[in-house]
Amino acid sequence: MPLSRRSLLAGLAAPALAGALGARPVRAASILRIGYQRSSTLIALLRQDGSLEKALAPLGTGLSWHEFTSGLPIMEALNAGQIDVSADVADTVPVFAQAAGARITYIAQEAASPEAQAILVPKDSPAKSVADLKGRRVAVTKGAGSHFLLLAALAEAGLSFKDIAPAYLTPADGRAALTSGGVEAWVAWDPFLSAARQQTGARVLRDGSGLSLYKRYYLASDAYVAANGPVLGVLFARLAETGAWVKANPAEAAARLAPLWKIEADVVETANARRSYRVEPVTRDGLAEQQKIADAFRAEGLLPRPVDTAALGIWAPTARRAAQ
Repeated sequence: MPLSRRSLLAGLAAPALAGALGARPVRAASILRIGYQRSSTLIALLRQDGSLEKALAPLGTGLSWHEFTSGLPIMEALNAGQIDVSADVADTVPVFAQAAGARITYIAQEAASPEAQAILVPKDSPAKSVADLKGRRVAVTKGAGSHFLLLAALAEAGLSFKDIAPAYLTPADGRAALTSGGVEAWVAWDPFLSAARQQTGARVLRDGSGLSLYKRYYLASDAYVAANGPVLGVLFARLAETGAWVKANPAEAAARLAPLWKIEADVVETANARRSYRVEPVTRDGLAEQQKIADAFRAEGLLPRPVDTAALGIWAPTARRAAQ
């Protein structure tokens, strides 16, 4: 039985689903099913050039691609057994998934990119600081990394989440609400952040520097990890190589991504400059901010129960397994 979006957002466990997942046979898969978003940079490039298919062919593994609108639906599909691996999702997404009882494992991370998300206001807004948002309507995508940035920025300004009027909107709807005056601020991430700044003149009220590391994580179902280490090793290597290529070839990478994202190449290049794209193994120590994220959401009543973020599994390339 698939885990509903309502369950993920509310953080309600699903014991029957957990039991069903635990009963799945542990076996190597002939098809790797990858869930991704349109803004999943490295996966988008691998899908475009076909290099991952070629790298997996010697293992007898094929690929299928499954597009989603945001990170939480990807976690739903992962937990329900509809996909095997998720492309990069914001650091908050595994926390919500874990609160819902998801059986998932970290398999890679993109290193911190704190400037790649920010609180935006219209260019003519009278707001000069986050404190000026008190009582104002703020657009944010529920459960996204930008959601934690908003919590952290409000706390820094001496405010709580209850001091604003949140409008839970997708990136496209958030931008539309900002430009139409429907909200007075919008918390965005790249490439949407760079596009809004360049195309509308929106200005940054506060970015993630010193507040949120904004790491992005790749995850897999526990069952898939148990039987498909060699496939994950190939995927990890290709992600790392592609991330390094993007940083070494910014103009070419932007030119390839622009038609996929339907954003001008110069905007894509600006957005990519704020992202690290450095793919690394996940370590237990490196997950310290995940607990801060869980505790912040719990304190604001956005998670119904405490979450121990150290309880999720970690897969790593063979040489780094001791880090678990």
